[in-house]
Amino acid sequence: MKILPIIIFSAMSMTSFATKPLMIERQGQFPVGGTTIERPGTFDPDTFTGWTNPVQDGQTYRCDHAFARYQIPVNAKKLPLVFVHGFGGDGVCWETTPDGRDGFATLLLREGYPTYVLDLPGRGHASRTSAEVTVKPVADEEFWFDIWRMGLWPQWNEGIQFPKDSLSVSNFFRQMVPDLSNHQLDVAALDAVSQKIGDNILVTHSAGGFPGWMAAMNNPQVKGVVALEPGGFVFPEGEVPEPLPGLTGGLAGVAVAPERFMELTKKPIVIYFGDYIPESNATTLGGSNWEVRLKMAREFVNAINRHGGNATLVELPKIGIRGNSHFLMQELNNDVIAAHVAQWLQQNNLAD
Repeated sequence: MKILPIIIFSAMSMTSFATKPLMIERQGQFPVGGTTIERPGTFDPDTFTGWTNPVQDGQTYRCDHAFARYQIPVNAKKLPLVFVHGFGGDGVCWETTPDGRDGFATLLLREGYPTYVLDLPGRGHASRTSAEVTVKPVADEEFWFDIWRMGLWPQWNEGIQFPKDSLSVSNFFRQMVPDLSNHQLDVAALDAVSQKIGDNILVTHSAGGFPGWMAAMNNPQVKGVVALEPGGFVFPEGEVPEPLPGLTGGLAGVAVAPERFMELTKKPIVIYFGDYIPESNATTLGGSNWEVRLKMAREFVNAINRHGGNATLVELPKIGIRGNSHFLMQELNNDVIAAHVAQWLQQNNLAD
């Protein structure tokens, strides 16, 4: 298994990374992918039955698309970065931090990368969905505080890099959105992005990691993958590891045809995991949830490299970067991690 060597950044280099001038050549937004529902019958423009209960005969409903916000810097690099969020959120998690600093997308935009920040189907600006769901207020923030390895409410993990002031905590949970999606639509949306913008590098987080692997297998336009704590993994048929039990249900690898898996060996892959992940016998829900995912990530990286690919696992504490929860791209040292990503892109010829 490949592990990146320790990289020491000076305070000066980190400051310059985060404060390089930001010069945008163009920016915009667009929906991508999706379907259109067409109701049978004939539309009657003279019938009014209320603002929220129209007669649907002969009418259409466009839905199940993703929504992309893009920024192209002056003197942009060739390959854009496509940012894919995880469960319960949207693209905001890449654009800013709970305490108002540059988000991961902005940091890498300053490095010259075009950025495309997605809201996946049924989330954020792409919430017009075909899924029939009921939205209810579910009090769950203290639960996620544990699952995302911030600590055990109300105690923070020692040395945590997450901004702990009350306003930042409030901002963080207020960036969560209802999940109105049929998640089978996520891969189709990512496929549509590649077909629209061409060659790109996927940057995924958490539950966005699995559709990222699928999209990378589907699309030769995906030239590399940066995955932050992906939630699931694929393996060639006949090589799927034994399922790993855990306090949150455990984790099983997903079998794909060997020829599909081989598509992942044709592009560089790097996977990052943060801190507070036990090596074994986790006693908290959050610790157990990510213990099994880190172990499966090691198996995945070994499988990619065994088949001739180029996959690297970066366990941040092992290279001296400590204190990161599941939301490492939003924490106080996100510039350090973004700089590490930028160096990996450079080392793998993805920074031209």
